[in-house]
Amino acid sequence: MSGPGVEAKGRWVTGELARRYEAIRPAIWAVLLGALIIFFVGFAQPGALHDAAHDTRHAAAFPCH
Repeated sequence: MSGPGVEAKGRWVTGELARRYEAIRPAIWAVLLGALIIFFVGFAQPGALHDAAHDTRHAAAFPCH
């Protein structure tokens, strides 16, 4: 088999399907990362969220008081 492809269930897929997969792969990772962040924020304590935002603002040299 020659050329770039994507392995799907033990078979190499080339052509249009491989290009589509490569095009949407970053979007899939972004959705998974976003869901993970929302999941962790949903279970975080309100004080922990405030402290994280507060420390981030100070680290960026942005006044918050």
